[in-house]
Amino acid sequence: MQADGKSTTTAVVLAAGLGTRMKSDLAKVLHPVAGRPMIGHVLAALDGAAVERTVVVIGDGMAGLANAVQPLPTAVQTDRLGTAHAVLAARDFIRAHPGDDLLVVFGDTPLITPETLTAMLAARRTAARPGVVVLGFTPADPALYGRLIQDGDGALTAIVEAKDATPEQLAVTLCNSGVMVIDGARALDWLDRIGNANAKGEYYLTDIVAIARADGAAAAVVIGDADEVMGVNSRADLADAEAVAQRRLRARAMAGGATLTDPQTVYLSWDTQLGRDVVIGPNVFFGPNVSIADNVEIRAFCHIEGATVGPGAVIGPFARLRPGADLAEGVHIGNFVEIKAATLGAGSKANHLSYVGDSEVGAGVNIGAGTITCNYDGHVKSKTVIGDHAFIGSNTALVAPVTVGAGAIVGAGSAISKNVAAGALAVTRAEQKEVTGWADRFNAKRRKDKQDRKKEG
Repeated sequence: MQADGKSTTTAVVLAAGLGTRMKSDLAKVLHPVAGRPMIGHVLAALDGAAVERTVVVIGDGMAGLANAVQPLPTAVQTDRLGTAHAVLAARDFIRAHPGDDLLVVFGDTPLITPETLTAMLAARRTAARPGVVVLGFTPADPALYGRLIQDGDGALTAIVEAKDATPEQLAVTLCNSGVMVIDGARALDWLDRIGNANAKGEYYLTDIVAIARADGAAAAVVIGDADEVMGVNSRADLADAEAVAQRRLRARAMAGGATLTDPQTVYLSWDTQLGRDVVIGPNVFFGPNVSIADNVEIRAFCHIEGATVGPGAVIGPFARLRPGADLAEGVHIGNFVEIKAATLGAGSKANHLSYVGDSEVGAGVNIGAGTITCNYDGHVKSKTVIGDHAFIGSNTALVAPVTVGAGAIVGAGSAISKNVAAGALAVTRAEQKEVTGWADRFNAKRRKDKQDRKKEG
């Protein structure tokens, strides 16, 4: 307990599972949901519940996972002998960082919410001071889940695995999620007393309820939503979790003042920021790290990631904003335009078929159709700078490093490899030539040749 009398919590995140059904070289809990690794969602929920200390239990050879959760400490479960055994892999951390509560969560349940974890901690801290609080849920099909057996007062009396349950117990629909809060002062003692006299020879965390009750401690249940405790063990499970996450994100976006004309086709990331009166058309994808200001219109079939869009901008349709795209107020980005690592000043427009990369574009610039910034020479990337109110004609290649001064005009079809002064005109077209009557003679000859071939055939 802290000096101010508030209870403290130590959390153990179980993430040592091999995830064999994922058929992946990537640790299961690092597979993303809504653009963030599953375990990242779990750790964020712990932060949201104001958990003071967290340790992540990983398996041997999971250096990538250890790096991903830094600066959090990790503990290694060498042999995978059940959930209680996994918690005890963090014994040294638990002993060194005792809390009033020990919270056990799973790294493959990315949909768990801070509100549910907070409710569990609050239940542990009621006047009844239950020794164990279990998160229960009611699945559509309870089939293989352990059942939470309660007495007439709602207290938890046992967790019974489905294979061991009587017909009466199988009729119970309240099931065990595995998420628990345990009395921190007695947690290690109770965990050490869990045996493995079962068919699998494993140490089950669920046995802690019987041990706690045998010591005179009560056990309680907090009921959560079934979606929150959805565990991800396969690619199909991952798709199900993604669908739930997207439903949540879409609902949050619309509640925050954004219009999604066809919500089911809009894909958001966990950190997508949308301002008020943003309108998003069908089939728009947001990758991580996107911020959209107020009154922006994003038309159909756009792909946006790592980008910042200022107020009143219009994007798309069929536009792509890549990481580092930073668009100021009133910018227009049109169909088949790609922006990467580039800033565009207020009111600038690139409305058709253009690529602007590694560039600094001023305010009020017009970039004509087919314009590209040639930013890569096969070895290094170089920068293009376009001054305020410059006009870049259609089908222009700007060969970086190059600067086009403010108010300058670049004629259509030019390849610009030297700096253009402010207010100047730059044109690199070849001289136009005209041969009178050539087309008439050419067409007549081709028609005659075609007729001759038909006669010969």
